[in-house]
Amino acid sequence: MSILRAVAKTVLPARITAQLRRVYNRTQLRRLLDPEIRERKLLMQRAFTAITFNGISGDYAEFGCCWCNTFALAHKEIERLGVPRHLWAFDSFKGLPPAQSADDEHPVWEEGKMTMSLGDFLSACRNKGVAESDFTVVAGFYDSTIGAETSYTGSLPTDIAFAYIDCDMYSSTTSVLEFLRKRLKHGMIVAFDDYYCTSSAALAGNRKALLEFLDSDARFHFLPYVQFGWHGMSFQLERRALLPATSRAPTYVPPNSSE
Repeated sequence: MSILRAVAKTVLPARITAQLRRVYNRTQLRRLLDPEIRERKLLMQRAFTAITFNGISGDYAEFGCCWCNTFALAHKEIERLGVPRHLWAFDSFKGLPPAQSADDEHPVWEEGKMTMSLGDFLSACRNKGVAESDFTVVAGFYDSTIGAETSYTGSLPTDIAFAYIDCDMYSSTTSVLEFLRKRLKHGMIVAFDDYYCTSSAALAGNRKALLEFLDSDARFHFLPYVQFGWHGMSFQLERRALLPATSRAPTYVPPNSSE
């Protein structure tokens, strides 16, 4: 779209350009032309086809649901394949939390950024054809909903086939992986939307959190699956006990883009 934007900016009045941009954002044209959405769509197609073909039971859990784009793509693939799977939306609906340490620092991660209210999310779900009965929202910052000391009493998923982690920051990713620890299983897929979002002074928060998690839990081999866009990476989990003895070395995790 960069060429089209440049042409529009050059030959069209600003008012008309703004109107066209609003139409583009609201229509299927954006989904056809936006490379990030195309690649997420391809990931969803491959991931859901794989877990369905392989007979992996469980739901879809998305951690960080701003704009509802990926959430809607997941719902569409579940409908296409005809295997009932409930969707879970985990989000603060107040944007990013404040950084807890230097590991959370990134030029783009700013407190309150990427905010979408719960009402707007529910409205987006309706507009994208995601029925309210097909999903459950777990609203709140992770320390209040899935943290180790939370008092949250609402419903939470117990069987997950596909976890999509789009919470950007290291501390948030650490909370999500700890929540998933008892829910990990052979054959499931875990995707990190910000796996290659490094900075000039630190590893990508997603990658650092995963490396530390693997140091503390050696039950599973994270087999690299589909890279999507420049920023995301997914893994298929293999129970390490099922691997040949010569293949049970520490998990290889694709390098950070800065290495």
